[in-house]
Amino acid sequence: MKKGRRFGDIVSNVYLILLAIVAVFPLLWLLVSAFKSSSEMLNNPTKIWPIQWTLENFKTVLFTLKFTVNIRNSLIIAGSTTVVAIIISSLAAYGVVRFFPKLGNVMTKILVTTYMFPSIMLVIPYAMVMAKLNLTNTRIGLMLVYLSFSVPYAVWMLVGFFKTVPIGIEEAARIDGANKLQVFVRIVLPLVSPGIVATAIYVFINAWNEYLYSMILMSSSDKTTISVAVKTLEGADILNWGSLMAACAIVVVPSIIFFCFIQNKMAGGLSDGAVK
Repeated sequence: MKKGRRFGDIVSNVYLILLAIVAVFPLLWLLVSAFKSSSEMLNNPTKIWPIQWTLENFKTVLFTLKFTVNIRNSLIIAGSTTVVAIIISSLAAYGVVRFFPKLGNVMTKILVTTYMFPSIMLVIPYAMVMAKLNLTNTRIGLMLVYLSFSVPYAVWMLVGFFKTVPIGIEEAARIDGANKLQVFVRIVLPLVSPGIVATAIYVFINAWNEYLYSMILMSSSDKTTISVAVKTLEGADILNWGSLMAACAIVVVPSIIFFCFIQNKMAGGLSDGAVK
């Protein structure tokens, strides 16, 4: 029996290692190719390891093509969207759980139904509304669009986390003299911080990677996000694969590094929120 278990463990480990290699290889190839010269990529595109490492692709993307402006736009829009969405959704989710749970459960389900419709179906209504409000080609307008998608899901997600907070802890704090706002800020929020972190990461990554509405609502090159800027490289008359690889690496790598640092807290938050 022990030999059979050991053999099964070996087979499982080998299988998982192979899956990990398959999953990591595209990212590894992207990163390594970003350090190749354009001539080397054209002459031998299938070779993984570069003959000579170079930073010219990153210099071209950041300084010649001025992707630093697009990165700044994405950071401002995605960061602002995340902060505002977490503030609104935290207050809404807490109100749903503590003040009107029955009606709140119905409302959260209705909010989640907005995700049943594909984004492309709402492009024309959003464009018309933003045009009437004179918010086209503005960061605030794009942020409002992102909030309309992020807040409903964030509320639905945080409701599960707030349900895990025992009501007795809040009652004890009220007896000690804390008001409702103090109870929420000092008692409840620290207890659900893993869930807030998990939700914030989801909102930030979605806003960082979003392409459709940023392309439609933003017409100035100095206000477009990094995802749209990367896409413009594909439409060039002569496609520079080195610059494209470097731009993709700049977009992908920060999210991966950030996710690796907080993955334990995020996994804990998701598991805690699953407890009803």
